[in-house]
Amino acid sequence: MTNRIATVLKEFMCAKGRRTCAGGAPKLSRRNFLKTAGSAGAAAAALPKQACARQSSDPDNSFGCLVDLNRCTGCRKCEEACGEVNLLHPADKPFDTGCIVFESKRRPDEHAYTVVNRYILPDLLDERGRPQPVFVKVQCMHCREPACVSACIVGALTREDNGAVRYDASICIGCRYCMAACPFEIPAYDYFDPLTPQIRKCTFCLERISKAGGVPACAAICPVEAITFGKRNTVLQLAEKRISDNPGSYVPHIYGKTEAGGTGWLYVSPLPFEKLEFPDVPDRPLQRLTETIQHALFSYLWSPAVLFGLLWATMHVSSSGQTKKSPDNDDETEP
Repeated sequence: MTNRIATVLKEFMCAKGRRTCAGGAPKLSRRNFLKTAGSAGAAAAALPKQACARQSSDPDNSFGCLVDLNRCTGCRKCEEACGEVNLLHPADKPFDTGCIVFESKRRPDEHAYTVVNRYILPDLLDERGRPQPVFVKVQCMHCREPACVSACIVGALTREDNGAVRYDASICIGCRYCMAACPFEIPAYDYFDPLTPQIRKCTFCLERISKAGGVPACAAICPVEAITFGKRNTVLQLAEKRISDNPGSYVPHIYGKTEAGGTGWLYVSPLPFEKLEFPDVPDRPLQRLTETIQHALFSYLWSPAVLFGLLWATMHVSSSGQTKKSPDNDDETEP
């Protein structure tokens, strides 16, 4: 059902922007559009209370990463490794620019799945009484119960059993609901090619961790072992041990243990997380809110019917304008 809806919406986008899609896809007439839209709408109504996106069947047996902010030196090797593994564009801030890159706060985007920011606060001083910097790595948190997965109406986002939140570009329709749903504001959209929508975010090096002994590129390259990869339960115990063994070096909180229902990436820090601009996220899984909205929208036939009706109206107005400008009209003639 979700693939059918995705196909309809992609055909609509192509037909609105040009007569044929790239690769010689067939033209979409008003009659064919309504026919396809009707079948997709009926399919949507037939499954009123099923989540559109699959969740992991065993969230407690998944992998996780512990980031120790006491150890990170801001070398950005994790950024460099991530870019190489995911074939991303060269970094906008070269890795040999020293501390210049830290002059402004950055966020992950379509060209960088992870970034490192620096915080210098008077709360943390070195042995000479000077402010000591804290470096914070930012990436997709790979939530145990992801709001982005629940928000995706076509199932382009799924949570795998190993803990990775996976994205399938072939299904995505570019609605960007995942961007609105994510409490950590991570998914980024590639606006440069709107006809082939792409959401960009950390993949948790899914192909690497799916193999025995595989480790995410950022964790594998970290020269100071600020990133520890393993089963989530194991790295959570490690985080608790570090705090208990060194209470003066860490705040008594593990970020990601309960936030948003728990995340795959966990943090321990020498400073309160709010001072490092970590989002203040409730402990409850935020997917429950998105699922409630989805069920309200797709519980009745009128919801998909209105959706496709609006799309058809837009297409009709657009094609009518083109007909007035040109005597040639390759759309089907209505009876």
